[in-house]
Amino acid sequence: MTAVSQTETKPEKKRYYEPAPEGIDIENFKKVVQSRRSVRKFTDKAIPNDVLDECLDLALLAPNSSNLQPWTFYVVQNPAKKKQLVKACLGQLAAKTAAELIVCVARTDRVDEMAKRNISEFPFPEAPAAVQKYYKFIPYNYKTGYFNALGNFKKVAFKVARTLDKQLPVTAFNEADAKLWASKTTALACENLVLALRAYGFDSCMMEGFDEPLVKKILGLNAQQYPVMVIGAGERAKDGVFFPQYRFDRDLFIQKV
Repeated sequence: MTAVSQTETKPEKKRYYEPAPEGIDIENFKKVVQSRRSVRKFTDKAIPNDVLDECLDLALLAPNSSNLQPWTFYVVQNPAKKKQLVKACLGQLAAKTAAELIVCVARTDRVDEMAKRNISEFPFPEAPAAVQKYYKFIPYNYKTGYFNALGNFKKVAFKVARTLDKQLPVTAFNEADAKLWASKTTALACENLVLALRAYGFDSCMMEGFDEPLVKKILGLNAQQYPVMVIGAGERAKDGVFFPQYRFDRDLFIQKV
């Protein structure tokens, strides 16, 4: 068999393609973004379960590092727990009147589990060897080890590597770094959630003003689970928005270099 025929009989490696969708209505998208407000007071109208579930599903589609999905959304519907949560939110009107209270929690305790799931639940019959190798090593990027031993080792190793002009990714040198990574990712999903609610005709208030230790106690969270925000959701009351929206000059925030 000639070299040419060997090349001809070699099976062609297939790869995945996903074309960009067409016909997306930019004006409706802008309307959703521009009409999202921090609503401080809601009506008594409930959010239908199917709508709430759809909004949560859309939240889970948010971009996240290596598809590790370091989040959990607690929909607090138990009356006793909800009453406690309102207290933990400092009795804010947005919490008192919300049809739903959702605690958005960043997690650094499931990195190993999520990495394994990315291999076992890969959308092809079998995860490619490169993917399997990647997910065996990527957890170490976000783990710091007992007494921060792994974090300290990485700090020294990265310092040495950079003296050799090596380009290295962001990593967690301590638990605060890991918390920051998980919190940033969870916040992206939170934005998806509130925009989805707005698209369905409901509103929200993203609350960072809460007693974190009390929230963790109410939900029974461990030391590696961090409440990022509490989202109050419901139908906007007529007087639910207290002030017009305004932003500072865009030149303060956008730099083209």
